Amino acid sequence: MLTAGFTQTLLVTIVAISILLMLVRPRNIPEVYWVGGGAVLLVILGLIPARAALRAVGKGSDVYFFLTGMMLLSELAREFGVFDWLASVAVRSAQGSRARLFFLVYAVGTAVTIFMSNDATAVVLTPAILVAVRKIRVSPLPYLFACAFIANAASFVLPISNPANLVVFDSHLPSLGQWLLRFLLPSVLSITATLFTLQLIFRSELQGKIEDSPEVSPLTRHGRMVVVGLALTVAGLLVASAFGRDLGLPTCVIAVIVAAIVCGLARKNPLPLLREISWSTLALVAGLFVLVEAVVGIGGLQYTQAWLERVQGMAVATGTLVTGLVVGVANNLVNNLPLGLIAGSTLRGTQATRLISSAVLIGVDVGPNLAITGSLATILWLIALRKERLDVSFWRFFKVGVIAMPVALFSSLAGALAMEWLMRNI
Repeated sequence: MLTAGFTQTLLVTIVAISILLMLVRPRNIPEVYWVGGGAVLLVILGLIPARAALRAVGKGSDVYFFLTGMMLLSELAREFGVFDWLASVAVRSAQGSRARLFFLVYAVGTAVTIFMSNDATAVVLTPAILVAVRKIRVSPLPYLFACAFIANAASFVLPISNPANLVVFDSHLPSLGQWLLRFLLPSVLSITATLFTLQLIFRSELQGKIEDSPEVSPLTRHGRMVVVGLALTVAGLLVASAFGRDLGLPTCVIAVIVAAIVCGLARKNPLPLLREISWSTLALVAGLFVLVEAVVGIGGLQYTQAWLERVQGMAVATGTLVTGLVVGVANNLVNNLPLGLIAGSTLRGTQATRLISSAVLIGVDVGPNLAITGSLATILWLIALRKERLDVSFWRFFKVGVIAMPVALFSSLAGALAMEWLMRNI
């Protein structure tokens, strides 16, 4: 007969190893197999009841719908040349200046992240930028790093900018008005601080002129229709957010309608778009829900809840900065999706203040800029580069992140403190 202590130790060990293997990806085996295998093993060994595992999977329905809708829209935009057009417009508008090109790439990445989520920037915009800068024969790394870092730095401007936002707040997602009051200033500071830091780090690569100037890739009629569809989608999601509605199902429904209309008018079979969606990502998220539910089931959150209550006993500014820093660094040890799940469960299990919950979200969104392992978007960014035979080592990314992340994180937390003061005193 297994003792309760041994059972808990075995469960935690399986969860920890599953997440570690997800980050390391031995033999380049996809993340979903390590996480999914760990979840299945927990059920087989009876460490989590099958009914509890299914219930955990069901909790992620809003996230699955959101990811499916955004991936479909991203693939639609890629198929009809929207991202190629954006990349070529940025190159053309740079007017021969490498520094101006960097700013324009950063601006495009910011817009894509805000309105189409950070995964779209990492997976779809990055390859388009790489193709565009290779044509003009300049070092691609500064522009690729811009895509990676803005994918996290701008990922909390809106609730739809990052799936992790839905994970952290779950059914307690603030309305659009409340969201902007709490996060608009911190996100602007995050975006600005990251931009200035990256410009400083890559200042030598951004000097000089661009000799070549390729033609702008034309945006076809159907591409323009996709852009209109994306604008209508964003508008619809903002309306849903303003009324405090869940965002997952509306995202998926609108994406399907837009894809059906565009493909119908273009007389194009929509099925290939569905095949290009990363369904394994949905399975990965479902597996993570099971792993976290297993930890919750053995009382694992009592430690995080006790820590959060201790932090709330500190001075307001100190507690906010400590919370954001600890959560931000922890992302890079376990990845922000499982950490977001744990953080969300912890917040719902304690009487966390509004400011502390804001610090947690900022840490979850900005913290991953420290290391490649920090977020799913960054991991997908690296995979996209490897497909193009370009690799960025852990240490190359870390040398940039160890400077850029703390500057953006503390700038954002200072913004959150300022907004909290204004909301209380005005």
